[in-house]
Amino acid sequence: MNTRAFHGIDIGGSKIELVGFVERDDGELIEQHRRRVTTPRDDFTAFEQAIATLVEEADAALGQQALIGLGLPGIVDPQSGRQISSNLPALNGRLVVQTLSERLARPVFVGNDCQCFALSEAQGGAAHGLTSMFGAILGTGAGGGFCLRGHLVTGHNGIAGEWGHWSLPATLLQKHQLPVVDCPCGLCGCLERYVSGSGMRFLHQHFHGEALEAAAIEARAATGDTAAQHTLSVHLDLLANGLAMLVMAYDPHAIVLGGGLSKLHHLYQQLPAAMARHLFAGLRVPPVRAPRFGDAGGARGAALLARQLSS
Repeated sequence: MNTRAFHGIDIGGSKIELVGFVERDDGELIEQHRRRVTTPRDDFTAFEQAIATLVEEADAALGQQALIGLGLPGIVDPQSGRQISSNLPALNGRLVVQTLSERLARPVFVGNDCQCFALSEAQGGAAHGLTSMFGAILGTGAGGGFCLRGHLVTGHNGIAGEWGHWSLPATLLQKHQLPVVDCPCGLCGCLERYVSGSGMRFLHQHFHGEALEAAAIEARAATGDTAAQHTLSVHLDLLANGLAMLVMAYDPHAIVLGGGLSKLHHLYQQLPAAMARHLFAGLRVPPVRAPRFGDAGGARGAALLARQLSS
């Protein structure tokens, strides 16, 4: 019996990473090949060629034509099949999945990059063995994915987990005297504009007139800088509210953080109590966990998605 192989491809704003896996008898995916190239951001033909070259190299390394899972930024329009809301100009409006399937002569199974992160942490990661989990990405934006019994749940439009585009409540905007900020998605006041890494930078600039990255804000707060401490306090309250709403909507058995803000240690110490303040009495706050695979989880999750959808 031939060993099955899967290529997981993670499409990022600066790099494309392909990881080739073979499946063990116990179902574990074992990495056999890894390659990264720079993402062609503005040229779709160059993007298509880069993917084709990576796949040809990986097929040769694994000795077979592997199934392909693709983690893409943005979403695929379920009616037209075109990529929308992507932060890569080369992909917007393109039939990415159809084009790559034809070029590579095999099905290409696709999920967004946040969903692939969640699936990787649900199978063998920080939430392995749990009945349900939510993977909450806090990077340049805020997104996520919901997994039930180790399987990704994508929903009717394929966007289950897009909590970053829920609106921040008016009560919190008023409490912290924050403006309603437009979002590139076309909505206003989206959570990701306040709770993501770029959101924390916006908060610090709004309150204190200086644009700082999250790690610098945390470092300053640790030295007693009151401005940085204030930014972290507001950010914690806004993020805790968003995650509390996730508990109300999905009731996950654990929340696993991803993205750049997942490296901020104070979140794991302070979020559970902060979330409880936004939930009614009697609800248990799920554990908030650090990711096991970190930045390496996207490609692994894409490969797991190909296995799930091809079964």
